Amino acid sequence: MSNPVNKTDLQFLKHFSMIIGFLVLVTAALMAVAAYLYTLHPPPQNPLHAQQVESRITPIGDAYAGDTGRAAKLAAEQAAQKAAAAQVAYGGTTDGKTIFGNLCHSCHETGVAGAPMLTDKANWAPRVAQGLDTLVSHAINGYNGKAGAMPARGGNPSLNDAQVKATVEWMLTQVK
Repeated sequence: MSNPVNKTDLQFLKHFSMIIGFLVLVTAALMAVAAYLYTLHPPPQNPLHAQQVESRITPIGDAYAGDTGRAAKLAAEQAAQKAAAAQVAYGGTTDGKTIFGNLCHSCHETGVAGAPMLTDKANWAPRVAQGLDTLVSHAINGYNGKAGAMPARGGNPSLNDAQVKATVEWMLTQVK
């Protein structure tokens, strides 16, 4: 029985295998160079990474015992109050003019969604007749009726009730 592969085919296979082997070596070398360069220039780290990890592993509840625990509990409560105050819109100000200028003016100076314009006293008269409590309730909880639409808290959920009430009161002084 004779060899089914002739001499030229054998030589082709030999050269083809050498080329494939060479390409495998080049690929491995390129991968090694890329890994080395990656170690020289690592990707930037998230600056909030440590804070995110800390928030994930922080216990949900705390246990305080004795005088030291009482002091730690008071300190934790004060820190929580400061953090909550920082989350209130406009630094917690109850200056109605400031809140109106930052939020409410966009609707109440242009009449968007049927909002009564601050300069239109006739349009405010039926609303003023409903009383302060009703107007504050509509501003806090939102209103959607035939007179127009008002998003809850003027569309800013971080406003607290005192801020909303102060703003409504300031607006009423402007329309009377």
